[in-house]
Amino acid sequence: MRDAQVKHQPIHKISFGGLLVAMGVVYGDIGTSPLYVMKAIVGENGGLKSINPDYILGAVSLIFWTLTILTTVKYVIIALKADNHGEGGIFSLYTLVRKQGKFLIIPAMIGGAALLADGVLTPAVTVTTAIEGLRGIPEFFQRFGMDQNIIVIITLVIILVLFSMQRFGTDLVGKAFGPVMFLWFTFLGLVGIINFSQDLSVIRAFNPYYAVKLLLSPDNHLGIFILGNIFLATTGAEALYSDMGHVGKKNIYISWPYVKVCLMLNYLGQAAWLTKIYQDPSYQSIEDLNPFFRMMPNGWMVLGVGFATIAAVIASQALISGSFTLVSEAIKLKLLPRMKITYPGKSIGQMYIPLVNLLLWLACSLIVITFRTSSHMEAAYGLSITVTMLMTTFLLFFFLHQKGYPLVISLLISLFFGAIEVVFFISSAVKFFHGGFVAVLIALVILAVMLIWEWGNRIEERASDEVDLKDYLPQLNELRQDEQLPMYQTNVVFLVPRIEGDHIERAVLYSILDKRPKRAEVYWFVNVVVTDEPYTQEYSIDTMGTDYVMKVKLYLGFRIGQEVNVYIRQIIHDMMKQGRLPLQPQKYTISKGRNVGDFQFILIRKILSNNTVIGKWERQIMQLKLAIKKLTMSPENWFGLEYSDVLYENVPLIIGAPKKTRLKERVEDPTQ
Repeated sequence: MRDAQVKHQPIHKISFGGLLVAMGVVYGDIGTSPLYVMKAIVGENGGLKSINPDYILGAVSLIFWTLTILTTVKYVIIALKADNHGEGGIFSLYTLVRKQGKFLIIPAMIGGAALLADGVLTPAVTVTTAIEGLRGIPEFFQRFGMDQNIIVIITLVIILVLFSMQRFGTDLVGKAFGPVMFLWFTFLGLVGIINFSQDLSVIRAFNPYYAVKLLLSPDNHLGIFILGNIFLATTGAEALYSDMGHVGKKNIYISWPYVKVCLMLNYLGQAAWLTKIYQDPSYQSIEDLNPFFRMMPNGWMVLGVGFATIAAVIASQALISGSFTLVSEAIKLKLLPRMKITYPGKSIGQMYIPLVNLLLWLACSLIVITFRTSSHMEAAYGLSITVTMLMTTFLLFFFLHQKGYPLVISLLISLFFGAIEVVFFISSAVKFFHGGFVAVLIALVILAVMLIWEWGNRIEERASDEVDLKDYLPQLNELRQDEQLPMYQTNVVFLVPRIEGDHIERAVLYSILDKRPKRAEVYWFVNVVVTDEPYTQEYSIDTMGTDYVMKVKLYLGFRIGQEVNVYIRQIIHDMMKQGRLPLQPQKYTISKGRNVGDFQFILIRKILSNNTVIGKWERQIMQLKLAIKKLTMSPENWFGLEYSDVLYENVPLIIGAPKKTRLKERVEDPTQ
């Protein structure tokens, strides 16, 4: 039996407020893409001198069909259906399909690591691009010219402030995100219309003929590799799916058409402006020209740069919050070591992970200092997210098949999107030596930690030595009544990694009976089970027909904090009210009438024993896992036991067969 607690209710209702929140949370990344996409497409082809109207039309056509096929069809229409009780993202998708094979953990880890790497690059690219727009303001250009140092300094200051504010929560700022981003998209559409209305012929870009023509055209100096820059227009699609739980899929369905229209109006506006000025020598001489800022009407530049900077900060905030959520989910799924998580905001979605925040800030700042210009950063951007999209497509195949779609249909859908994404991956892979290696390196480091943690967990599970608790009930009963021993604690609580039937780890019984007999009124054996649902808060309890042994399983969703101390106290009160557990009146207490005794939480800490035969690789994996464990959050903090009585007991971790050693007695010669 499970005693259910209050569950989080996912957002399903369509509301104006929900639509605004969707604008602020979901579309930050994709909403800032007009800042740099056309700039990269023109710049990497050789600048204005090397383009013509057909090139411009082809580029916008590729952007439109990429947004349509990948963002609209794959993510908005298909992926949003793969919601795990209202939650989205690659780890939520994995929990839906993981019963179909243990190997599915691999694409989930690869996709998650690549998505976290993207979270490092997004703030650097978007903020730098926005600040570079200051050069379009005459007063700024006259004072600083093309001096990149001032751009780097301003960018670093903004990034420092952005990461510093995370510890205080983003409730107040978050409320402004929606309206600001709604105004941002409206601004994008308005600026686009002003230029697009001067040359309506660019609407021909909706014809896929121009997209295909550009890929085959000699005017396209990059060939198919131009898709690496085109892909930048849809990098926020994965974030759109990941943030579904914050706003609800229906609000995304309703808001996406407006967002896409505004984006396309802006791209059409940039196309019309480029078609008009691409032969103008005065524009051809501008270094690192950005069509987004240059096409703005006179007097709009200050507003445009300010708006773009705010939008870039919001996009960065969304990626940072998404990174916190992603890491939290990975921890609950035992793919990453435990880290300190706080909730400075009013909702569980407003979390803060100090270690992740510090690492993101350092990595992001280092990228700005190293690459300096947005053009160089764009070379590193996009490669990692193509990997995440491929992994999502792979997992979607299993989801579609699981949902009852015919195998052929599931396979065709997955192959269709997979083929497109493979082409984007290959075209983005060209960026590897131009900066893409940074994203790959970050993703590989994160993936390595995940692999070490997962592999280490499996090694430990294989080496687990368990006993049947029923066989020890008589001894436990005798021990608790043995008045020759002092009372160790009223309630002794062991946090155990698993409870299978009546079997628990031998080390736990060894601690109670052998290491130091622990006399108590009640022995608790608590196991936390992370469920596939994100917000489960339930428990099951088995007393084994006694009033002194309690086997408790806490079923907690992968987005729920594991506050064991709070849950155990609630359970003990529930059981006393139901008469299933005797009262534990306290003689000495500051709380009058207290009927719940004291608690001792015992955590078994495993240390790799030298007295074990184990393969070289497995020994290295376990040593690395234990080393990482020392650098991360302690179990008492993770389980909410900071203010509880906690005891660590070290036990040797023996994997495989123990080494056989035998001493030979040395016989001394008495005559010498």
